[in-house]
Amino acid sequence: MTNLLVPLSNSHGGNQSDHQKIPFSNVMVTGTRNYFAGRKWQTIDIQAASWFTFFHLLALFAPFSFTWDAFWVAFVGYLLTGMLGITLSYHRLLSHHSLKLPKWLEYTFAYFGVLACQGDPIFWVSIHRYHHKYVDSDNDTHSPINGFWFSYAGWFFDNGYLVEKYPERKNVEDLKKQTFYRFLQKTYMCHSLGCGVLLYAWGGFAYLVWGMV
Repeated sequence: MTNLLVPLSNSHGGNQSDHQKIPFSNVMVTGTRNYFAGRKWQTIDIQAASWFTFFHLLALFAPFSFTWDAFWVAFVGYLLTGMLGITLSYHRLLSHHSLKLPKWLEYTFAYFGVLACQGDPIFWVSIHRYHHKYVDSDNDTHSPINGFWFSYAGWFFDNGYLVEKYPERKNVEDLKKQTFYRFLQKTYMCHSLGCGVLLYAWGGFAYLVWGMV
């Protein structure tokens, strides 16, 4: 298999000696992308980091707010949002067209995915399709070439990186044509926040913690 090495003439600069090989892999890493300091943080980056931090802080309260009712809320919520919403809908159905469902069921599962707080369908599917098209290369939306942390989570806080590469998201025209998905894109945060409010109103802080995290 051919090594995946960033061209020396690209925007990262440097020479081959600047690259390091990931252990047990054929991917060469530049290690030059600034994760936190030394780069411009856009408003959307700050929002993403704040949302990410909020969930992790909320998770600290899980051991102290445990009830069996809250546990089952988390379990059922995972089945609906994680398995049906993200794995089946966002990933297998919308990104890869691995199956076909009646529209009402497709939209229902896609809405479950919105409640998983991983982004609206247009955003998620676009990122994933570009990832598979340019997997492990410099054009990958979360390329390991920029380092392990960037490929794992750092890209999520660097919207400028995504906008520079794919400003128009031209690979999701099938979703953009549908009013439902455009609506979810415009109102995504309302649904995520609304889910948290409903959980708190239903079962208090325990349901908020276990249901959202």
